[in-house]
Amino acid sequence: MRIAVAGGTGLVGRMVVARLLAAAHEPVVLARAQGVDLVTGAGLEGTLSGCRAVIDVSNVVTVRKRVSVEFFARASGNLLAAARRSGVRHLVALSIVGCDAVDFGYYHGKRAQEEVVAGGGVPWTILRATQFFEFPEPLLANRSPVAVVPRMLSRPVAAEEVAASLVAHAEQDATGYAPELAGPERMDVVDMARRLVEARGLRKLVLPISAPGEVGARMRGGGLLPRGEHVQGQWTFDRYLAGIRDAAGR
Repeated sequence: MRIAVAGGTGLVGRMVVARLLAAAHEPVVLARAQGVDLVTGAGLEGTLSGCRAVIDVSNVVTVRKRVSVEFFARASGNLLAAARRSGVRHLVALSIVGCDAVDFGYYHGKRAQEEVVAGGGVPWTILRATQFFEFPEPLLANRSPVAVVPRMLSRPVAAEEVAASLVAHAEQDATGYAPELAGPERMDVVDMARRLVEARGLRKLVLPISAPGEVGARMRGGGLLPRGEHVQGQWTFDRYLAGIRDAAGR
């Protein structure tokens, strides 16, 4: 099956592409590195020809509401227009558990994306997942001896399990909102960051901060946890950390 992957060069996108290849599908990577700009639509024309499905894991790194909304609304709109023209039968989009419950700037963009997908004229599936195990990594990547990390209660999930779920959905018919996907353990992102610092042998102080007002209260109080029916991933954060230590020879 020919399946396009929007954002196919990112963290989850690369995993999705690898799983598609392993399942004998034909992935079509949509990314700037491949000459496709989802925001402007440049390079999209004809790229979805023959594709039965599209998996959208495109992303923008921002905490600003305006930037996030503009990116996801435009990228999703252009992608759906191309999908309609090409006769794509299923669009699968990755979203975030709790994005409709926490008024954080970035999450407004995911809400906008969900609205565009649901009204885009192509049969759709939206999979909401919790934060990945890798979520704190960019916060630790600078050269500063201090890493500022937000207090957030989550049930972190393996990106590999998210990728596997996205591929499984793309192989099937559209279902609308799929059951949410979350990891097996409740953890604060600050604790995740501290454990990552130890596993990587970093000399870095993790400084917890809380988002102000209602946003921070919801992040700390479970607003990003699944509500009701959901699918529980099997990989633990300890498994992720063990892989880091093994790779470093520790």
